Amino acid sequence: MKRLFIACALWLPLAAHGALNVFACEPEWAALAKAIGGPSAQVYAATTALQDPHRIEARPSLIAQMRRADLVVCSGAGLEAGWLPVLLREAGNGKVQPGRPGYVEATRFVALLEKPASLDRAQGDVHAAGNPHIHTDPRNIARVGTVLAARMAELDPAQAAVYQAQWQSFSARWNEAIVRWQQRAQPLKNLPVAVQHKSFSYLLAWLGMREVATLEPQPGVEPSVGHLARVAAQLQATPARAVLRAAYQSPRPADWLAARAGIPALALPFTVGGNARAPDLFGLFDDTLDQLLKAAP
Repeated sequence: MKRLFIACALWLPLAAHGALNVFACEPEWAALAKAIGGPSAQVYAATTALQDPHRIEARPSLIAQMRRADLVVCSGAGLEAGWLPVLLREAGNGKVQPGRPGYVEATRFVALLEKPASLDRAQGDVHAAGNPHIHTDPRNIARVGTVLAARMAELDPAQAAVYQAQWQSFSARWNEAIVRWQQRAQPLKNLPVAVQHKSFSYLLAWLGMREVATLEPQPGVEPSVGHLARVAAQLQATPARAVLRAAYQSPRPADWLAARAGIPALALPFTVGGNARAPDLFGLFDDTLDQLLKAAP
């Protein structure tokens, strides 16, 4: 009996201070949660950089991860509309339902770009709340990080000081990196580019670049050769210096247009893990700028 009491006494602190289980819909939010949580958080990324976050299957393994989550962090603004509601419903985890402290939508904490004036199914995969790809501006990563650190501390008060200390350390390094990136990016100001999908609107706005063409006829619709030929003709009048696509997207449209226009096609990592040079959030922006600067005059 005495040995049992001692064993229970040793186990109870571990149970009380077990790792905070974080379910992140996208790799960028998983990386941010890991930076804040460190060993005090167990972070699960539901998608990889080589998957289209719009089109994910609500697999049983994802439902199981959602069921054990203490905190869910996703982009929101309709990005995960095809699969996240299914996971939340099937998991039956009351702690992480919308409106609860265990549910964080990153897009609620930044100003969204490209809010449509009207909605029509003929317009393609348009997001009613605005463009959800906020993470391509590192300043938005910082804004979401402030919220995420506070929420993690609220959900796991025993480790609150740890989360805040790790966030302050990351935030200091992150803000220094933003200054460095902005200095490096000066040659990119007003650089005209074509994009395969509206993946990089926040990146372009942050750096002062200009989007002069979009390869998709409507958001989420694969362009035909005929449409690409029209875009190529458009670029004769309004030239671009490069064609940008996310790592998860098919290279065919960007490569076709780049060859026709005589400009480079750049496969940007888009998120953490998009290529070998983007293993974390710092590498994501280092590599993105390295590639873009090759297209600068």
